[in-house]
Parts: sequence; structure tokens; C-alpha cells
Amino acid sequence: MPDTIDVPGYLARLGLPELAGHEPSVPALRALHRAHAERVPYECLEIHLGRPTTVCPSASVRRIVAGRGGYCFHLNGAFSALLRALGYRVTRHLGGVQGHADPVGGATGNHLVLTVSGLPSAESPEGVWLADLGMGDGVHGPLPLVEGTYTDGPFRYGLRPSVVEPGGWRFDHDARGSFLGMDFRSQPARMSDFREKHEELTTSPESGFVRVAMAARRDATGFDVLRGLILTRVGDSPSRTVLSDQVAYFHALADIFGIVLPGSDRALLWPRVAETHRRWEREQSDLPIRMDL
Repeated sequence: MPDTIDVPGYLARLGLPELAGHEPSVPALRALHRAHAERVPYECLEIHLGRPTTVCPSASVRRIVAGRGGYCFHLNGAFSALLRALGYRVTRHLGGVQGHADPVGGATGNHLVLTVSGLPSAESPEGVWLADLGMGDGVHGPLPLVEGTYTDGPFRYGLRPSVVEPGGWRFDHDARGSFLGMDFRSQPARMSDFREKHEELTTSPESGFVRVAMAARRDATGFDVLRGLILTRVGDSPSRTVLSDQVAYFHALADIFGIVLPGSDRALLWPRVAETHRRWEREQSDLPIRMDL
């Protein structure tokens, strides 16, 4: 049964209302993907506000239309529902993000990947594209699902057959990225395939999403990530700033990531974020800003 979603509201959130009813095409897919990366943040604040979420694409669309974001199961789930509603041929795949410290890759199920087919071009003769808005600091636009190296703004990515998932694919991140790479299977996946991992990522004390409140946003020239009270820019004009008070913190959430929280949410979130940062300072940690799981 197809997801029932608010397509006009979603397109309005992306700033692309003119794409309602358009004919699927590579330029339109690029416009949708880039607008989504820039306007809908990768974030896990609902966990720290004590509000459980699901992997249901319709629910994710409602949060996005209301001004929020989510992580891979939410963002790619919602985007797949939007693309299908617009007439695109979309397949969901089981994937796995590999952190810098992870010994092996593989489609562990901690990531939802999308491919879009039926759009042949000189770059993608078979017409298949990797669309992925759930990597936080990943791609700005879709990539042709063709082995090679790709330049996307200041970053370089690789696509190649996976060595651990027969018939699957491997995405190699830029060296400045928060994770090493990602493998995904070629077989279609259902949203129900991600429920168990979603429960783990949103409740386990070992989950990076549970340990630290974060938000990220990709644009044409780099990405911003706010992890705890540390705001980092990678790409053009790189910087690292500690947001020492709640005024600066909530201004950054609103101005950079487009997340405007009501007063009741701010009152809940700030003490938790501040305590996490104080604990980090006490431990004198110098770990890099990371988003891998």
C-alpha cells in the first residue's frame, strides 16, 4: 500500500512547489535531492526530548513538513515516499555505515539507502542513481550508480562493487567525512526491515544518537555539524566553535539547521545538552566530531 503524504506541503518545505506534477528527470531529481540536503536537517533531537519515533515514512513526512528532520530511516524513508508520489521508480535497500574504527564493512542494517531507476543519461547509461540524504555529511546530490570517483563540491567520493555484499555496492566517503564508507545490498528492502535497528539506535546507551544530541546539514560547499555544544564547519571556511550558552546554541539550531523549538522543548533540551558537554570536558576527550554509529 503506497504511503499517503502531503506532497504540496513537502515540496513547499523544499522550496520547490513548482515541481508538483512534473515529469521525472535527472535535473528534477538533482534539484529535489539538493534542496532536501540543504533544508531538512539530519538530527536526533527527538531522542533527547523523550519523544519516540517510528520508521513509518508517512510519520517522517509529517515531521519534515512541520519543520523538523531526522536520521537515515526518517529522511530516506520520507524522500522515497515523496519520489514515489511524484512518479519516480525508487527502491529501498539495507545498508550499513562503517565508522573509522570499525574493522569491516557490510550491510549491518544501521542505514537505509535509496536507488532511483529509469533515468538514463550520459553519466548513468542504465539509468540508476544513488539517492541518499541519510548520511549527515554525505552527498549533496544524487550519484550515478556507476563505478568511479565523483567530485561533489569540495569532496571526493567513490562508488564500487562491495567486497562484502555480493552484488551490492560500496560508497567510499571523503577523507574529511565523519565515517569511512557504506555498503548496501542490491535486493529491495521493506521499512519493517529497519524497525529492530531503529529501536536499538534510539534507546541503547551505546548508540551515538543517545549519547549526544546532534544536527547536521550539507550544502554545495561543505557541511555543518553540531554535536553537543561543538559546532563544526567542514569544507569552505572550516571552523570549530564551542557554543557556551543556550542563546548561542538555539540560535545555531535555528539559523544553520532550520530547527526552531518551542520554549518547552528548549527547557528540556538545554540541561541535557549542557551536561553532556560538561561530562565530555571532565573526561578531557579529544575525539573528533563524528556521526558514525
